[in-house]
Amino acid sequence: MIRLIAAERLKYRRSFARRLALGAPLFFALYGAVVRFLLPEDGTNEVREVLLAMIFNWWTVLFVPFGVALLGVLAENRERKAGRYRGLLANPVHPAKLWLSRIVVLGYYQFMASVVLIAVAIAAAGLIPAGGGIPLAAITEAGLLAWLSSFGLAPVHLYAAFRFGTLPALALGTAGMIAGVVAAPEPYWIAVPWSWPIRLMAPVIGVHPNGVMLPLDDPLRDAAAIPAGILASMLFLVLTSALTAALFARREVR
Repeated sequence: MIRLIAAERLKYRRSFARRLALGAPLFFALYGAVVRFLLPEDGTNEVREVLLAMIFNWWTVLFVPFGVALLGVLAENRERKAGRYRGLLANPVHPAKLWLSRIVVLGYYQFMASVVLIAVAIAAAGLIPAGGGIPLAAITEAGLLAWLSSFGLAPVHLYAAFRFGTLPALALGTAGMIAGVVAAPEPYWIAVPWSWPIRLMAPVIGVHPNGVMLPLDDPLRDAAAIPAGILASMLFLVLTSALTAALFARREVR
């Protein structure tokens, strides 16, 4: 399995998917720099809090659903150009193991994107001449939670690209983005996987899914959502990985 994961990682070298995963957070650096000059310099922590809220809200609302869908599409298109999985027939590798290795590598690049985002957010926060120190713990926690709560989406979007093609897969990402924003502040948020990263930014960063800062006594700041979101995401990851691996293995490789 380790060799399969290593081989899958090699496919990402010099690929646009790799550039997207590692370069997308840089957009937020530029975004943060622009916002830095638009926000008033009042010497308080409020400016820094608003900046971080915008960075992580945009990340979870836009990149997580659509970016993961796009990564799945790029990975699938690369396999199609390489022969539509014909290599499977010539190697004694169970298709399910190959599929799981693809999920692991996609999750790895999601993780690397989150690490870059954390670095970008810390740098952007450092540009604000506000009182107090940079909230390193909150930024790191938000970045890691964004990854943990969205990893389970990788098998879904990867299989959508494999089974239905580019446009339906991207349409699913768009639908997930809309559903996530709508469901995140609602009591049923736990039933919508695309809402999990958005919802978990509320107690950590203090931002509403619509991008507005939350009052200190707002119910969405309840930290109980964090373990619930992580547990739901991990269970969803296991279930979707097993299901999509089985479906992939059963489907005839053409």
